Amino acid sequence: LQISGYLNLLANTIDNFTHGLAVAASFLVSRKVGLLTTMAILLHEIPHEVGDFAILLRAGFDRWSAAKMQLSTALGGILGACFAICAQSPKGAGEAVAWILPFTSGGFLYIALVNVVPDLLEEKNPWNSLQQVLLLCTGITVMVLLSLT
Repeated sequence: LQISGYLNLLANTIDNFTHGLAVAASFLVSRKVGLLTTMAILLHEIPHEVGDFAILLRAGFDRWSAAKMQLSTALGGILGACFAICAQSPKGAGEAVAWILPFTSGGFLYIALVNVVPDLLEEKNPWNSLQQVLLLCTGITVMVLLSLT
């Protein structure tokens, strides 16, 4: 087995930990914010986990081992949620949410921009660049509209 598979598992566990932090902290804000955050993370995680599964297969894991290892990284999400819940003070969720949500959302923005902006800058076809920017703006518009309802 290649080391890249194990590094991917470690990165996925840390990623899931931050997702767990975000989901639990957002539910501490309100049910609506929690559901929206959960939906956004699920939409992100489905293709992400399929890609991670493919990375594990390429690294030499068989299908069953790759599936078990991917499932084990979900424990990171559970630990993150438990950490967020335990971080709330007896006075209320305000103190935990005050640092957890900015931390996790900043991480999500950083990862998105690190992945998207270099591709946009390297794109030679202006039509493809315009499509990517329009889709990015569409995603932002959807998030704004969901937050208003």
